[in-house]
Amino acid sequence: MSAGDIFKKSFLEGYASGALTIGSIAACLGIAGLLGIYIFFAYRLLCRREFLNKNFSIALIALAEITAAIILTVQSNVVISLGMVGALSIVRFRTAIKDPLDLIFLFWAISVGIICGAGLAIVAVAVSAVLSVLLWIFNAVPAAKSPVLLLVSSTDLKSEAQILEAAKPFCKRCTVKSRSLTADRLDLVAEVRTADEAGLSTAVQAIPGVVSVSVVAHNGETTYQ
Repeated sequence: MSAGDIFKKSFLEGYASGALTIGSIAACLGIAGLLGIYIFFAYRLLCRREFLNKNFSIALIALAEITAAIILTVQSNVVISLGMVGALSIVRFRTAIKDPLDLIFLFWAISVGIICGAGLAIVAVAVSAVLSVLLWIFNAVPAAKSPVLLLVSSTDLKSEAQILEAAKPFCKRCTVKSRSLTADRLDLVAEVRTADEAGLSTAVQAIPGVVSVSVVAHNGETTYQ
């Protein structure tokens, strides 16, 4: 027996899986598909957005199925697995993931496919159940109230101190972010945290020389202070 025959018998044939049947393949892909559909609905439920990315949520189902099929193929034959690794290594994903929650669901779908492909469907169901509970609990935790921007325009160039003094009763913190002075106008932008935006606007508007007051919310990061 040559060295090639020994290698083929001990390695290639040793790692070839003979347990794969049509029934086991159908069960694996079926469970992966059901869990992918579950992830699809979980994403739609937990994603707090005005515009939901429907294509991304549908891709989660396909991703679970494709990953499960790849793992089934890889474990069936080591030669095929090496070729598939080489083929997949040339794939480059250019789409940027901007929301960390999207990344969680992406890895969730991939993990479900890998675990189902490895024949551990119970583990995939358990992981999905635990993740669902954790995401639901922490998604229900209210976020800190984001600061708002107070925009004031005044014809009195020395009214900044009065504006900040009038804002103090309505907010714990008032930070000037921008001030713009022209020959006849002061434009002030301050970041404030307040629960009474209407009262704050009315108090600032009552200052002599103030022409306009605007309170603008923004979707920036919330800083805990």
